[in-house]
Amino acid sequence: MIRHPGLVARALAAAGMFAAGILAIGVRAAAQQIPLKAGVTVAPDTVRIGDPFRFTIGVRAPRGATIEFPTNTDTTATVQSLDKVVVRTSADTSAVEQYADYRVAAWDVGMQPIRLPDVLVHLAGATRRVPIADSVFVRSVLPADSAQRVPKPPRPLIETRFIPWWVWALIAAAVAIVGLLLWWWIRRRRRPKPPIIIDPFAVAESEFTRIEGLGLLDAGERARHVTLMVEVLRDYLAARYVYAALSLTSTELSRSLRGLPQVPQDRLTRLLTEADLIKFARRAVSTERARELGREARAIVADEHRASQSAQPGHPAQAAA
Repeated sequence: MIRHPGLVARALAAAGMFAAGILAIGVRAAAQQIPLKAGVTVAPDTVRIGDPFRFTIGVRAPRGATIEFPTNTDTTATVQSLDKVVVRTSADTSAVEQYADYRVAAWDVGMQPIRLPDVLVHLAGATRRVPIADSVFVRSVLPADSAQRVPKPPRPLIETRFIPWWVWALIAAAVAIVGLLLWWWIRRRRRPKPPIIIDPFAVAESEFTRIEGLGLLDAGERARHVTLMVEVLRDYLAARYVYAALSLTSTELSRSLRGLPQVPQDRLTRLLTEADLIKFARRAVSTERARELGREARAIVADEHRASQSAQPGHPAQAAA
């Protein structure tokens, strides 16, 4: 019968701690027994501040081992990593051989240590730490003798330069000339343009000459010749009188112009009627008759123009009458 259970519990705990200590000692001993080779290379061994260089760690361990390299250098040191570590494995199958390449740069001059965490090698539950230590020489970029070099004096914040008076005079004259040209251009744009007066008689004569020059009668286009000549006549009357619109039929046009002494009513009615028969009823017309109808349209325009000019106040013919 156990009379003191507390003493038994303390005894068991002490036995467990002793066993754990013995196990840890065994693991450390096993880790120290992991055979391996490690080496470090720095290329180049002399650099300038900020120049990148390579720092390579090589480890060779037995088959089945796992090598864990540090990801980068100590961020608080003067030699710092520029890129992530690149690990490459050798093709040797008799052992595990790996190389870790670090692209680093130094930020101080002199002999600078390269600080990295330990490399860890794992094998059969044991871990061995491999400390890494090396250095690089960083040379200065200053000249060998900088004591004789005197820096330039600082420049003023705002430099003031003297500008001659004639430069300001030229600038003022150029501004004045540009202002005058702009004022003249704006005034000219606002000036009303004179109305363009188009003489209906001159336009009609030009169109008659153009149509006759087409040679439609010689080409057998007799109906088209008559139609175009009569259209010029109607355009002339529409330009001369507001109530002779082109939308009117031939009968409506004759009725609207009735009572105007300068317009030959009978000749106009006969011409419009025959032209409508040729244009709409497909009435045959000879070459000579088509030429006569074209000449009649031109003659009606000329007679109306002559009579209108004579009827204007102050015209020589009216003054003689």
